[in-house]
Amino acid sequence: MPELNPFSYAFHEDPYSTYRWLRDERPVYHNEALAFWALSRYQDVVDASRDWATYSSAEGTTLERLDPRVGEYLPMMIFLDPPRQTRLRTLVSKVFTPRRVAALEPSIRERAQHYLTPLADAGGGDFVQQFSALLPMDVIFTLLGVPSEDRNELRTRMDESLHRDPDSPAIPPSAIQAMAEQGRYWFQFVAERRRRPQDDLVSHLIAAEVPADDGTPTRLTDPEVAGFLNLLGGAGSETVTKLLANGIVLFARHPDQYRAIFDDPEAIPAAVEEVLRHTSPSQYQGRVLTRDVRLHDTDMPQGARVPLLTGSATRDERAFPDPDRFDIARQQLVPLGFGYGVHSCLGAALARLESRVALEEFTARFPRYVVDESRLERVHMSNVHGFSGVPFERI
Repeated sequence: MPELNPFSYAFHEDPYSTYRWLRDERPVYHNEALAFWALSRYQDVVDASRDWATYSSAEGTTLERLDPRVGEYLPMMIFLDPPRQTRLRTLVSKVFTPRRVAALEPSIRERAQHYLTPLADAGGGDFVQQFSALLPMDVIFTLLGVPSEDRNELRTRMDESLHRDPDSPAIPPSAIQAMAEQGRYWFQFVAERRRRPQDDLVSHLIAAEVPADDGTPTRLTDPEVAGFLNLLGGAGSETVTKLLANGIVLFARHPDQYRAIFDDPEAIPAAVEEVLRHTSPSQYQGRVLTRDVRLHDTDMPQGARVPLLTGSATRDERAFPDPDRFDIARQQLVPLGFGYGVHSCLGAALARLESRVALEEFTARFPRYVVDESRLERVHMSNVHGFSGVPFERI
């Protein structure tokens, strides 16, 4: 019988055969050794994502159990349920607006061109190390006002905080240390902005107000602002880095689909959605049950950890015809790649904008290319799948 072990390096290489078995044979799967249940079918994942009161995010969104003190020290919306999550989301939404995101396109394009020009001159290179890991980091950190000299170190800490050892659900000491260092950095950063406000997103976050239940104005605390910066900095950089790299590998394997976006750049937004569906960077969203649940003749007890398997749901034959086929013209359903329900990603519009611009600029410089599959390097994280190295060259 296949085993679902999100910490297995072999599983990272190809989770999809396991997912297919789960959907067909164990739509509610129980792993006794690692003490979790899992939902793998599209409709079950959609329904559970909507039902935040039953499928709670309050104990973290990964299988690893975080120290509950982390949520108080560095509260992040993704680790909270309404009403506290709603308050944070409302305050952040007042600043992280569609208009502010749309206004970033010229600077995103300029940065994409900056990183792609030497790759084009050389006829190739490493897509991740020289482009997709750098572009979203620059965009996010510029938006937040992080000094350029701090950015590479922050990104290194973010990567290390997500790394997991093979077959082990324990968070490695190096990851714990990286999390602590990130937290300290963001607290110091917020404290500095409170002392010396600037015309940047962080200063506006600090000043944003919404009325409380009694009508009095309320603002974000320093830990709440730091928590949002930690979430945006990590998720914003990691997701787009992996999304773009997954896309470049997929397009190299499916040159007809690449030709379609090269010939018609208007097809790129749909292509981004298909990359998200076919090879989602975020493979699951962890939840904990607040009550007993019976589903598909299987009982899951209150307190059970239940990952919602996005990577499986978006390959479900019950929802998508021929789901393993990469097809940028595919009719998409409810998108799950950036979360769904109350935990849909606030940065999704920015991630889509970055991805569109990056692919527009890449296709303009590389009409045809190949990826060296023998030298692909994967990341090994609990719920993030993708590449840390993608060597490619123009042909």
